[in-house]
Amino acid sequence: MVTHIVLFKLKERTAEAARQGQEKLLSMKGRVEMLRHLEVGLDSVHSARSWDIALYTTFDSLEDLQAYQVHPYHGGEVAPFMRELSEAVAVVDYES
Repeated sequence: MVTHIVLFKLKERTAEAARQGQEKLLSMKGRVEMLRHLEVGLDSVHSARSWDIALYTTFDSLEDLQAYQVHPYHGGEVAPFMRELSEAVAVVDYES
């Protein structure tokens, strides 16, 4: 199994911007077939160190993660939307 975690720091750190990002990320459910698990969390603490949105996803293999990256819905709609919404993005991928 491969876990893919992405943290987003938004340009506008508002509840509305966070909600929009969360909705867009969750819209991949049922549209991106290689996703085994999809979870999106919004920051509750809002400290200087906090990131605004966390995306937690799992895949069966590295090949599925790579296919996800170029999937038409993720690569063509979700990723560009999140890049526009964010000032910084951090990613970690690991196998377990």
